[in-house]
Amino acid sequence: MIERYSHMRWVSGYLERRAGDVPNTYVAEYQLSDLMRKGLIERNAGQDFLNSAGLLDFHWSITWPEDFDVPDEMLVNRIGDVAGYVVFVHGWTGNMHIWEELPGMVVNKQRQLVAISIDHNGFGKSLFEDKTPPLQSCNPPAAMRTLQNFIELIKIRRQRGETRTKVINFVGHSMGGATLFYMNPMLWNYGEVTRMALAPALLLEDESHRVFYTTLGLGIGILQRLPVLELVERFIKPSVFRTLTAGASDRVKDLHAAQYSDTPKGITGAALMAMGVLNDYEIARDFTLMRVMLGHRDPLVGLVNMMDLLGDLEFPAKNIHVVPGTHYMFSIGSETPANAYLHAQAREMVVEDIVNLHEEAMRMQKVGPRIG
Repeated sequence: MIERYSHMRWVSGYLERRAGDVPNTYVAEYQLSDLMRKGLIERNAGQDFLNSAGLLDFHWSITWPEDFDVPDEMLVNRIGDVAGYVVFVHGWTGNMHIWEELPGMVVNKQRQLVAISIDHNGFGKSLFEDKTPPLQSCNPPAAMRTLQNFIELIKIRRQRGETRTKVINFVGHSMGGATLFYMNPMLWNYGEVTRMALAPALLLEDESHRVFYTTLGLGIGILQRLPVLELVERFIKPSVFRTLTAGASDRVKDLHAAQYSDTPKGITGAALMAMGVLNDYEIARDFTLMRVMLGHRDPLVGLVNMMDLLGDLEFPAKNIHVVPGTHYMFSIGSETPANAYLHAQAREMVVEDIVNLHEEAMRMQKVGPRIG
């Protein structure tokens, strides 16, 4: 069979392939070092990517809709011949699994999309080389540069000679949502990229939460150097994770607790401090294809301060959704039936927003920019 998307040969080199959590979807997982070893990603390019981000490795998965199990020899063309990709970017102490059914729901809603869920910024299986990385290596602007480089590495943008229009749709939560504000529109073509920020922890105008993240990050970082304080951590950890994952499913709560335990304390502490001390206002005022969703009971992202910041950034009011819910407004927990009902509705809104953004971007590419 002729591979029309030979630049995406890495798709065939999955570590594992399985049925997805959502019916009629499939998932394949990838590790950059494994793809380099197999010759499916050029070794020098892969190593340059890791070196620029200070990472030991990079881990991701893809989710696609299918009514049957596509044979391996057809997989590259199947994943390449689409209208776009949805890149899911988790928050602190998260990993690519915190999204649960959301990637599958999106690709089932718009079957010309493929979802890519990543581990990033030192979490999951994308660990930093340095167990206590410098803050400028793990703050939102640095994470956005890594995302941009990753997209270029796996070549999912429209390549020279391709006839189809493609859109890259970013979806970020918490730290991942803040990351999306630092996208450089100069690196993208007209209508090529969209952004959906869920509970973005962008704290430029929120002094109380800045202090919270900075202090928490400093405290966790100290545990890396003074293990004797782990007794204190046993009392702090349950409270912190109750706050972070309030309203989320038990699975998400367990994932965060396990990820916290598995991640070097220096990495977790640095990621938190980087959000707390961030003072970078170099944010392009280009929000036509960006949406923000905020939860009214989010203890980690202050609603009033975030709305003030969005106003200062001249973010369009019509592109903001405030929904009844917590920091994890898209995860359906079992704490109360009312909370589960509200989060279920918010999750449906997230799916609709992602698909609508994608379709608007496609329309913009086909029509072209208006001049004059």
